[in-house]
Amino acid sequence: MEGFTRIDLIILVVYLAAVLFAGLHFAKKEMKGKEYFKGDGTVPWWVTSVSIFATLLSPISFLSLAGNSYAGTWIMWFAQLGMLLAIPLTIRFFLPIYSKLNIDTAYHYLELRFHSKGLRILGAVMFIIYQIGRMSIIMYLPCMVLGSLTGINVNLLIIIMGIIAIIYSYTGGLKSVLWTDFIPGSVLLIGVTFALLFLLAHIDGGIGAVFTAFSVEHKFLAVDQPIFNINILKDSVFLMIVGAGFNTMSSYVSSQDIVQRFTTTTDTKKLNKMMLTNGALSIFIATVFYLIGTGLYVFYQQNALPPAAAQDQIFASYIAYELPVGVTGILLAAIYAAAQSTLSTGLNSIAASWTMDIQALLSKKELSMEKQTKIGQIVSLLVGIFAIIVAMVLANGNVTSAYEWFNGFMGLVLGILVGTFILGAFTKVANTFGATMAFIAASAVMVYIKYFVPADAVSIWSYSIISIIVSLVVGIPASMIWKRVKGDKSLPEPNTTIYKN
Repeated sequence: MEGFTRIDLIILVVYLAAVLFAGLHFAKKEMKGKEYFKGDGTVPWWVTSVSIFATLLSPISFLSLAGNSYAGTWIMWFAQLGMLLAIPLTIRFFLPIYSKLNIDTAYHYLELRFHSKGLRILGAVMFIIYQIGRMSIIMYLPCMVLGSLTGINVNLLIIIMGIIAIIYSYTGGLKSVLWTDFIPGSVLLIGVTFALLFLLAHIDGGIGAVFTAFSVEHKFLAVDQPIFNINILKDSVFLMIVGAGFNTMSSYVSSQDIVQRFTTTTDTKKLNKMMLTNGALSIFIATVFYLIGTGLYVFYQQNALPPAAAQDQIFASYIAYELPVGVTGILLAAIYAAAQSTLSTGLNSIAASWTMDIQALLSKKELSMEKQTKIGQIVSLLVGIFAIIVAMVLANGNVTSAYEWFNGFMGLVLGILVGTFILGAFTKVANTFGATMAFIAASAVMVYIKYFVPADAVSIWSYSIISIIVSLVVGIPASMIWKRVKGDKSLPEPNTTIYKN
């Protein structure tokens, strides 16, 4: 049990320097305007696919997935199977729309579909609030874990992470972000797979002992875990798959940090490859994490627990105290760099959304490409500094309850937004009034359920489903009434719905 050694520290420093160098290398070409936010068309689809994977798999997931199966069962693994629902729906219905419209941002679609700058700005504001909170939490939690394992000051880890992410997202825009997402994403895939093989090789009984834990100790599914519940608002494996599918689709459809990757090309074949590869990578790595978690359960029945053996730190502790010197440094560096890449993704997506969805619409005169780029860079810098400060406040204060409340609030945002997107794409009748009423109704219902209904009465996995249903039930009649009152017989613009106009 050597822990984090000087060699590992050297590797950590070299790795971070390499990531920064790579980001600056791809920033050599000066990009202006939309190129800064959408790339220059030279980034391969497989790099973008790994970038989507790295963005969705935050270090929080990295630390918690293995912890879930270590302390419990594989029940949460079934949420990953929601990809099998989310990806076909996104490929079939939304990617063709986004490709044909050649949208600049996710919320550009709302303006094109509903002829409403207000809805576009509203969507952008909600995303920016959501993303700033997410970035701060993603900086705070991994730095807390790594600080306890390495002995490095948490504030220093947060500041370094923020500065490196700000530098290459500021200078190179989306192209730098995509390539620097690709590096830690690839290292994580290889490193975590190695960690699983190394773990299995050091368990008495190997993979057979893990499968024994599945059957004898019910580490796969608990005996009382329902596969299907007639009350679809209650937890079950079925609801988890379907609900997680719609949650994931919410990210694919209405979250600018993911949709921004789709704007890098209008080639639907490349877009489909991105989605399918991302889905395969996500299900694969989730399976590896859960195997690691159950493997750690078996391993630590046979061996002494390491220091910092809390549930969410168990895998990081194993990396620090059991893996060979050097490999420890690479994997911990990859966790850190993954958080950093998620941060840079957030910075660039916020800069794009603020510049094109808000600043450009509110400006009295058209913004030049140089002006757009400058605004984006300033926003990246200011938001990055703000996120660093918030992360340090979280790390140094007793803000557990506030963190939990805000994290819960953030989880509602995309679920509410996706209802408006589905209303627009799947109906011809929906208009600005109906979409606005749907948004207000879905927001009110979801806030009420989240904060005023007992947690065991409505499963969190039903949130997106409820939000979509409310949006359709309210939005369609409201639109029809408005059309009748106003005598409006207009149809949606071509390519803004799933129907051929």
